[in-house]
Amino acid sequence: FQDHITRSLLHPDLSLSDPFPRRIRKTSRDAHARERVKGPQRQDGQEEREYVLDPDPPSLTLAQRLGLVASPGERLTEDEWAQVKARSVQQEESAQPCAICREEFRLQPQVLLSCSHVFHRACLQAFERFSGRKCCPMCRRDQYETRVIHDAAHLFRHQCAARIQAYWRGYIARKWYRHINRTTCPKDKNLRRKFFEARVSFEELNDSFVRYCHTDTEAFLSDIDRSLSSSRRVFQQLERKSVSEPQENDWDRIKSQIIQRGVWDCPICLTALCNPSIPTQPDESNPQQRRRTVLLSCSHLFHQLCLEAFETFAAFTEDRRPTCPLCRSAYHKKLI
Repeated sequence: FQDHITRSLLHPDLSLSDPFPRRIRKTSRDAHARERVKGPQRQDGQEEREYVLDPDPPSLTLAQRLGLVASPGERLTEDEWAQVKARSVQQEESAQPCAICREEFRLQPQVLLSCSHVFHRACLQAFERFSGRKCCPMCRRDQYETRVIHDAAHLFRHQCAARIQAYWRGYIARKWYRHINRTTCPKDKNLRRKFFEARVSFEELNDSFVRYCHTDTEAFLSDIDRSLSSSRRVFQQLERKSVSEPQENDWDRIKSQIIQRGVWDCPICLTALCNPSIPTQPDESNPQQRRRTVLLSCSHLFHQLCLEAFETFAAFTEDRRPTCPLCRSAYHKKLI
């Protein structure tokens, strides 16, 4: 009993049967410190090794061997550790943050307890120093065993690889889509217009136009004037051919349009016209009654003198027919 009390209560490394307790204690502490700092080194092409972090249990005391004091439980075997790890994987302990610091595990050292709970190795050591006892921070189980695992590191590497692959696939898809937009003509009308506007810029059009035009600017502009005059002459001939002399029925229809419109002022002198729907005897004393009215084929009314003055002022030639002062179209006229 004295040997057991001395070893378990005063100090676990002291023993009556141990002749060199201090040197052994110092050696074991240095070994554990080196193990905590270094840990297992991972070599290229090899997986990280899992190992039990707890030291070997001390030898049984005389009281424990005689059965006077209960002996400590046996260490977990590899099969039991595999069951503990399977239970931890089923509970997704490594995928969740550390219960002590509430941070992700990532590549930091990770330990698995015999109660299937997972923590940061540094967080668990700090918790043991702060509490002064060895119990699980989650389930408060005493005298647990710890094992260094690397499930969180493997999971973090897999997530990083998946994220890198997703970014790369997105880059390839966007690059392919931009290439298709630049090289393939769309079927929609608006998109097709934007497609050709993007391919041929206005600067390129201006450069090509300047490149192929004549260097003599005056000759170039004179050619443009000649082209415009010839085009205008052609359109005038077509317009002269298209305008035919209205028949009596056409004049009646034009009169009905004027009556429906109800405008009885000359657009040139802005004075009143006679109403063709109300036949009256002209009053020679009234100068407004003596001014005769002209009806155009475009359904507009003018004073005869006003229209003749307009035609004289415009100085129309034989090549160019007179046009209506209002609608600018070629016309035939009739006195009413």
